[in-house]
Amino acid sequence: METLKEQKKETKSPTTIRMSGAEAIIHCLLAEGVDLLYGYPGGAIMPVYDELYKFQDKLTHVLTRHEQGATHAAQGYARVTGKVGVAMATSGPGATNLVTGLADAQIDSTPMVCITGQVPRHLLGSDAFQETDIIGISTPVTKWNHQVTNVEEIPEVMAKAFYIARSGRPGPVLVDITKNAQFDELDFSYEHCTGVRSYKPVPKPSMEAIKAAAELINNAKKPFIVFGQGVIIGEAEEELKALVEKAGIPAAWTVLGLSAMDTDHPLNVGMVGMHGNYGPNILTNECDLLIAIGMRFDDRVTGSLDTYAKQAKVIHFEIDPAEVNKNVPADVAVLGNSKETLSLLLPKINENSHEEWHNQFKEKYKIEYDAVIKEELHPTKNGLTMAEVIKEINIATGHKAVIVSDVGQHQMIACRYAKFKQSKSNITSGGLGTMGFALPAAIGAKMGAMDREVVAIIGDGGYQMTIQELGTIFQNKTPVKIVVLNNGHLGMVRQWQELFFESRYASTVMSNPNFVKIAEGYDITAKKVTERKDLKATVEEMIASKDAYFLEVAVEKEDNVFPMIPSGASVSDIRLK
Repeated sequence: METLKEQKKETKSPTTIRMSGAEAIIHCLLAEGVDLLYGYPGGAIMPVYDELYKFQDKLTHVLTRHEQGATHAAQGYARVTGKVGVAMATSGPGATNLVTGLADAQIDSTPMVCITGQVPRHLLGSDAFQETDIIGISTPVTKWNHQVTNVEEIPEVMAKAFYIARSGRPGPVLVDITKNAQFDELDFSYEHCTGVRSYKPVPKPSMEAIKAAAELINNAKKPFIVFGQGVIIGEAEEELKALVEKAGIPAAWTVLGLSAMDTDHPLNVGMVGMHGNYGPNILTNECDLLIAIGMRFDDRVTGSLDTYAKQAKVIHFEIDPAEVNKNVPADVAVLGNSKETLSLLLPKINENSHEEWHNQFKEKYKIEYDAVIKEELHPTKNGLTMAEVIKEINIATGHKAVIVSDVGQHQMIACRYAKFKQSKSNITSGGLGTMGFALPAAIGAKMGAMDREVVAIIGDGGYQMTIQELGTIFQNKTPVKIVVLNNGHLGMVRQWQELFFESRYASTVMSNPNFVKIAEGYDITAKKVTERKDLKATVEEMIASKDAYFLEVAVEKEDNVFPMIPSGASVSDIRLK
């Protein structure tokens, strides 16, 4: 990318106002349409907080209990709204506490702008109190970052930050602002950034590639679609549905693609990946055409690349050229925003049904139902299963809730069994797998969608990584619903230890506190369910509540999540038990 002076700009507005850099930052946020941000104050960012205090009627700041919580809350807000999430922190440890959230947002393509304070310019490089090279630290986990040392840079840098964060394949941006730049004054005017030289966020679609893709689809006997979050980011849900229905192609989702298509749609055949459904995984290696839309062929989806879909032609619809041919070679690469490229493709597609091919998915589903799903949803044993908890939440919310899941067994169960009718309903940490993500992300999601029910599904391990954010719920009276599925273990690690390490449960047994009392300490209604007879009524009570609600469910300690593709194995080697 070019220097700021080389950045393409519109004609400057003749209207300028004299103000401090700190006040300018607030005006930049307002100009970008920000009305909500998350953060934690400290010495190096205090001038901005002082100005924020004066703008409380226009800009709501949510004080989280940890800076990591601020980033995850900003992510939850961004994922449910499609807007840029904003987080703010001070220098040193405040800034470094943002790094996990930045890395999570980077790999999951979440638009976020983080603002950090920094020691004054004359102290840079002197190991001053709470000085940390956050630019160097965050470079690998941001889409762009920049350190502002001169007050005059603030409007241009902030405009560029928001443009880069939201354009093309979205991602996190960090702006580090020295304290002198916050105190100094400038003649403020603001222009929205409309382009950066050498940065082409959306490739222009090739009609040749579109025609080649259409020809492959029209001639395929066993076509198979795998769709990811790129469909949601590109707002291409209707185009995906139209393609699936017109061509009669079975379609499966990645973890982050879940909710882009109604989960009960007859052509939606389930989830691919390590704990995905049996049919979509097995039949990946039997299709003659694999159509990847807005997904990046993550290793948890492909398993062994040496055996992944080698018999099939591959069409890859992707906005980021760097993802094409990175893991799986594409016979046809269709670059561009998925909404635009699918719109160009649709008129060239012939109507079809592929009934025999579709019946193979139904047959495989029957095998999985009998081997796994039946017992999980309708257990014959006394102990509660995670799946039946998700089932009751589905029923109580009418498949309309936003489900925010943490990382572990409960995450995979939630992704397998949650039912959705609306896009932007499944929020989870995909690529980074961040334990502790769900509680703060659910806060952000609820604040971004107050008209929707937001339910956090969390394990007893991940819950305790960010349990302090109960304080944020308490202070802001955020009516989020929290469900902790407590099996007394770090469940996913324990499962691997059982299957691959001869049941040596090294450091995975959890001695947990009284979660109900902790929630009650934050004035949150809390209950614990240990028996099946109490589950349905308690879930209904939770969903009916107009306030925050905490529900702990004691589930089986040694239940495993199946199907499962062992790490490094082929998708054809998926295990049902």
